[in-house]
Amino acid sequence: MTSEHPTGVLTQLSEALAAAVERAGRSTVTVHARRRIPASGTVWQPGVILTCDHVLERDEDIAVTTPDGRELPARLAGRDPGSDLAVLRVDATDLVPAEPAPDGSARVGHLVLAIGRPGNGPVASLGVISAVGGPWRTFRGGLVEGYIRSDTTFYPGFSGGPLVDTAGRAVGINSGRLGRGAGLTVPMAAAARIAEQLLRTGRIRRGYLGIGSQPVRLPEPLARLIGQASGLLVVSVEADSPAARGGLLIGDVIIAMAGAPVRDTEDLQALLGPERVGQPTTVTVLRGGERRELSVTVGERQG
Repeated sequence: MTSEHPTGVLTQLSEALAAAVERAGRSTVTVHARRRIPASGTVWQPGVILTCDHVLERDEDIAVTTPDGRELPARLAGRDPGSDLAVLRVDATDLVPAEPAPDGSARVGHLVLAIGRPGNGPVASLGVISAVGGPWRTFRGGLVEGYIRSDTTFYPGFSGGPLVDTAGRAVGINSGRLGRGAGLTVPMAAAARIAEQLLRTGRIRRGYLGIGSQPVRLPEPLARLIGQASGLLVVSVEADSPAARGGLLIGDVIIAMAGAPVRDTEDLQALLGPERVGQPTTVTVLRGGERRELSVTVGERQG
């Protein structure tokens, strides 16, 4: 019995990775929307490009350079700072959409390539998926259905490009901002659902109260009485905000909203979904040791 020489195996792997970059590169464009180095974008549908919100420093005078070198004007169809995703439209139906990898196919240990096109040709970085997670709250308040972390290097201009598997299929959209110093990838299925809503409405609606808060432990007798160990201490209230108009005060401890317990900021953010915007909502607080219920009309977060 003979085994294949290691050099031959590495050569095959190298050729497969080069083919994956070539394939993904046909669906990766350059996005010109900021003063410094351009960013990348991923062709999602004919005439529709997914990119990152933070790379768009302007809403107009945006252009994309296609893989074949054409520079086309682009229109901003929608953007969502919460998920760091944005959608552009171009008048070109011949662009090749990225082929998505099967939903859920990304596994820890898989080889992946981060693809960008900040210049004339595709640029790639090889790495391994180190974590695959479920729904999470970004630092901008967005609820994203999942995330992928890899040890690929997101070089300048990589944001908005795809993370692809060894077949060149798009696993997700790369963001150099979401990880707050470490790049993260929004899975393709989650990015597609956000993109669909952005195409319909131009934005993702998110609720807003206008408070600063921090978790606080409740005294044990009180915790036993209400059935939870912590709440959210209100440390600031913005002037003329929904919270101010609803009567929330500094020093209040929020323990529930719309009947659901609020133990920390994650609980509160989860209750401030798009369906809550503009709706009078009961906020239960502890004030001076007494339980009170306030009616607060939830506002819409801007930016």
